[in-house]
Amino acid sequence: QVQLVESGGGLVQAGGSLRLSCAASGRTFSRYTMGWFRQAPGKEREFVAAISWSGGSTSYADSVKGRFTISRDNAKNTVYVQMNRLNPEDTAVYYCAGRNSPALRTRTYDYDYWGQGTQVTVSS
Repeated sequence: QVQLVESGGGLVQAGGSLRLSCAASGRTFSRYTMGWFRQAPGKEREFVAAISWSGGSTSYADSVKGRFTISRDNAKNTVYVQMNRLNPEDTAVYYCAGRNSPALRTRTYDYDYWGQGTQVTVSS
């Protein structure tokens, strides 16, 4: 069982940056593939990025590729997403998710554990 708690959201101007963190409980965090998703008002939750248990493999949505970077520190049981060059279309609640399987996946139903989300608002 893994519990996930996101932090780092907030209000930022277009062109700015934020770093989200997701702290995980449980001894087996290092075995989990981790992902970030987001959900804007009136829209479905969508994939943002994923990272393998070792950090050696990553995957990004086309909309964030080149602007966002996912990383993890297994010693701290934490996964991060560094978000640069933010624009108003990035405004959403951002969720951290974990899956107990090595393959990187982009669908919400592939993930077993979810955090409560953190709001990111980008003003124009």
